[in-house]
Amino acid sequence: MRKAGPAFGDALRTSVEQRLRAFERQALPIDGRRPAAVAIVLLPDARGRACFLLTRRAPTLRAHAGQWALPGGRIEVGETPEAAVRRELHEETGLALGAGSVLGLLDDYPTRSGFVITPLIMWSEDPGELIPNPDEVAAIYRVPLGDLNKPGVPRLIRVPESEHPMIQLPLLGSLIHAPTAAIVYQMREVVLHGRDTRVTHLEQPTWAWR
Repeated sequence: MRKAGPAFGDALRTSVEQRLRAFERQALPIDGRRPAAVAIVLLPDARGRACFLLTRRAPTLRAHAGQWALPGGRIEVGETPEAAVRRELHEETGLALGAGSVLGLLDDYPTRSGFVITPLIMWSEDPGELIPNPDEVAAIYRVPLGDLNKPGVPRLIRVPESEHPMIQLPLLGSLIHAPTAAIVYQMREVVLHGRDTRVTHLEQPTWAWR
């Protein structure tokens, strides 16, 4: 029988913080690319299950319309990744989190479209109602962490355009691709299993190479 996902609460937070402290994060140089940051927000659902926040981008956006995404965006000049991701999170979902909500960071992930993404693990005890900004977000989802341990998650496939495997996460009746899939997968490995799994080599779909 598949083990149920963790409950949301102090025990989970302590475990997550310990595992993130033990994790030796790898940062990447910008090298002419654009810095960005995303939030993996851990929060409860109505059943008390530990979840993470996932959004579907608005269909009217000029870039990556309709795709699955973690809240976040570009880091402005003079901003830290923490400040940028808190700003973007509030703009996209209405969720305002303080500096103490940041539990730790994962590896930077380089995208084919020219970004270096810094993922931040964040904690939200009582997020209240989440309201998608219609200019940026079509819908907001709370995905149980236990769903990341389902059989077939992740899915690694080969494509002729790359020597590296392309990662997909079958979630929410859909397929989530990198960079979101790679970052969420590393979160699972580090936060749920305490494994120092690296994901920068995991490939994005060819339609995201621009």
